[in-house]
Amino acid sequence: MKQLALQLYRLAVVGVIVWLIRDLAVFQRTQGDAPLRAEAVVSLLPGAVSLRPDSSARDGLFVLDAVGRELGYVVRTQPRARDIIGYAGLSDMLVVLDADWKIVGLKIHSSEDTESYLRDIATDRRFLKKWNGLTWDAAADLDLKAAGIEGVSGATMTSMAIARGVKARLQASADEIAARVPLRFAARDYAMLAVFIAASVMAFGPAAWRHRWKHPYQIALIVYVGLIAGDLLALKLFAGWARAGVPWTTAPGLVLLAAAALLVPWATRSPIYCHQICPHGAAQELIGRLRPARWHVTLPTGLVRGLEYFPPGLLLVALLAVMFALPLDLASLEPFAAYVIRSAGFVTIAVAVVGLLASFFVPQAYCRFGCPTGALLNFVRARGPTDRFSRRDAAALLFVSLAVLLHWNYLPFLQWLKGVA
Repeated sequence: MKQLALQLYRLAVVGVIVWLIRDLAVFQRTQGDAPLRAEAVVSLLPGAVSLRPDSSARDGLFVLDAVGRELGYVVRTQPRARDIIGYAGLSDMLVVLDADWKIVGLKIHSSEDTESYLRDIATDRRFLKKWNGLTWDAAADLDLKAAGIEGVSGATMTSMAIARGVKARLQASADEIAARVPLRFAARDYAMLAVFIAASVMAFGPAAWRHRWKHPYQIALIVYVGLIAGDLLALKLFAGWARAGVPWTTAPGLVLLAAAALLVPWATRSPIYCHQICPHGAAQELIGRLRPARWHVTLPTGLVRGLEYFPPGLLLVALLAVMFALPLDLASLEPFAAYVIRSAGFVTIAVAVVGLLASFFVPQAYCRFGCPTGALLNFVRARGPTDRFSRRDAAALLFVSLAVLLHWNYLPFLQWLKGVA
């Protein structure tokens, strides 16, 4: 029972961090760094007390009353319509809908444009009411000219930018919803399932068979999984899924592979992805087989212990980057994108080359001292009867605490960063 509790704790750590990342990402998309308050929509939806972010493609907020009942919905035009500029800047409009998903009004939330123009628009008797009564889809498909939506006299550029911004914002979400496809397995997904089945045989099959076919299998991994398919698990992949959601319908094979990479070692102690699927690990092992014995380097114990902190350090950097949506390409921290040669960046290629060169001297050098994805997968792996709560489990609790702190204090911390900058 103690071992099961420890394993459940490790899964819970990963799950909580993913939930915190996802929840903060939804907040960032719907609220940005200037949160909307329920008071802003009370004039259009009386009784509004609170707002709840919506994680769907609409990227808006549900408007709730005092008992949590949905009164309607509100969506902001920014930052989705940031390319539509009025006379002197962007305008962030609120599109407010009732419980029947019909627009009850538009309201200027904030704007960089000329104040006198904005006053003229806000006080115009007809302009902001042109959308009232329309459904989301009807407003998204609205022909502005045919609907008689013309610029407010004296503020034509600003008012028409607002009209185009509202249409573009609603259309963007409508297109995303319409573009979603049902679950469908393609040839690539079946191939990924075949890779997993082969990996399972290599991990749990007869020892003599595994030994005989090990090296041809590793070459096949490098060629197909790495160079042809390019479907490798990586921090960038996991971070993107945590923020935006898992692509169940568009990449079911890859999703199942990721699930297996986490759950198989959790249940069986076998690191199936790192040992039997990852082409970079296979390449390092093949290099180790070809390496002359005299090239082998034994690292000092102190250096080994220090290097082992590097992958968790990269995980910490990734956590900060993902939670604050920092402009850091996580693919550059790992070598996996280098296998997609046509689109690989210089830094990613450099990381891949250095990792492979290091394996000429230190067996599985990158896997041991450089791979944050491997560290994540290794964290959930069971270790048998001798498994105990260790330093890595305590460190994981610190990761969760940091994620909670960043989630709860996102806006104050963001304002502090802007002040420092």
